[in-house]
Amino acid sequence: MRQSARRLRRAAAQSAKQSLSAWRRDGKGIAVALVKTVIDGREIEVERDRWALDVARDLGITIPTLCNHPALEPYGACRLCVVEVTRGKWTWLTTSCDLPIREGLSIRTDTPATLKARRTALELLWAEAPDAVEIQRMARAMGMQKPRFAPRVREGRCILCGLCVRVCRDLIGASAIGFAQRGTDRRIGSPFNIAAKGCIGCMACVSVCPTDAIRVVDDGCVRHMETFNTDLELATCEVCGRPSVPLRLLEFIRTKLPEEIPVSSLCQRCRRSRTAASLSDVTAVASQLGYVLEGGAAKAK
Repeated sequence: MRQSARRLRRAAAQSAKQSLSAWRRDGKGIAVALVKTVIDGREIEVERDRWALDVARDLGITIPTLCNHPALEPYGACRLCVVEVTRGKWTWLTTSCDLPIREGLSIRTDTPATLKARRTALELLWAEAPDAVEIQRMARAMGMQKPRFAPRVREGRCILCGLCVRVCRDLIGASAIGFAQRGTDRRIGSPFNIAAKGCIGCMACVSVCPTDAIRVVDDGCVRHMETFNTDLELATCEVCGRPSVPLRLLEFIRTKLPEEIPVSSLCQRCRRSRTAASLSDVTAVASQLGYVLEGGAAKAK
């Protein structure tokens, strides 16, 4: 029994030594293990557990995707980033955005099975969101002129990728919207399809939506988040008096900053003007002192 346990420990230590034989320090100075893998016939050495999609893009390989965003963890909702993976005698298709790189993987991004799976996934998304311009563009790039499946809805752009829900919950911390219903009735919206009390009008959901499915209209001093049935009052710019940002957003920012840091309701135009004036003042003072600003650093004339 003891000899068996020793052999198991020795084998585990030897395996760990072989798989973690190379190391590299990342940008934070932390040592990370390097592993060898193959992507499209190119053998590379890369940090262990990096996402395969990111590694492929670093190599200049184009892989389509709609639900991937660098600010959020991969979700694998759109299924467009499918690749073919081989390890030993096993080969399978999987999404590359949430595939961690491990020792001994062989990844192919352009096999017939991979391309067929991507086309099918895109056709299904096209039926779900027939008005999405980005999906139409991607379809043309894949050589498709019209969807094979009949549109499930008469009009629409949402592909239920969940980016808006996750950015609102995980990054902003508002959790104003979410998934509702099940199956073919699944949708994204505010709770009970009424005005979202947690919505602060930050527009983060709009910025991450890959298909422009979220409708927002600023009408005077009111921001209409039409997709989520929410209206938000806009604060006026303290300089020019134009509508600027939602009052809820200002209140939210105040709760996140120390009290000594003021929160301004400047509009974008006045903020740019004030920043330009500040930079001009800094440049003038530096010139009087005999310095020139180059690349953000002061150098003697």
